[in-house]
Amino acid sequence: MDKRDDRDEKSPRGLILVNTGNGKGKTTAALGLALRAAGSNLRVLILQFIKGPWKSSEVRIIEKLKPLIEIEQLGLGFIRFRDGKPVDEEKQFKNAAESFKYACDKINSGKYDMVILDEINNLVSYGLLEVKEVMDVLKNKPEGLYIVLTGRNAPEEFIEIADTVTEMKEIKHAYNKGIKARAGIEY
Repeated sequence: MDKRDDRDEKSPRGLILVNTGNGKGKTTAALGLALRAAGSNLRVLILQFIKGPWKSSEVRIIEKLKPLIEIEQLGLGFIRFRDGKPVDEEKQFKNAAESFKYACDKINSGKYDMVILDEINNLVSYGLLEVKEVMDVLKNKPEGLYIVLTGRNAPEEFIEIADTVTEMKEIKHAYNKGIKARAGIEY
């Protein structure tokens, strides 16, 4: 039996990981994974697809961790809905398409060991991106690249192709008691 300890070596095959579910912690878990990866000298890029131009707590601290971890906010902010469709639908479709193309370029750049696609599951769930588009990228990703997909309602196709899937389940949330989101906890 081979007793080689390869914990400090880069895996020849990068994994696909999915954080989904209706509970809090999908992005938080991905950020923790980014820290762990950077601690092993992996180069990490976090692309946030919905979060808008304001600087959340994670953006402020990650800016101090460059070049090990980079973060970019590609979205227009929280997506509002009316009659089951995104408000400013054309603007949202355009932003999703441009952001996804940008992500594809970064994924194939060879610059990163891990790319976190934060809230990409939501874009697919909202109908702003097609499952097939994302699946094509996942199937053809660079071999050694780790890709993390976060967001509610991960499509079954993402779950099937993933190596690791975690579902965050809400048991209780302060918001339901009227407690507003808090800096350092929700953002």
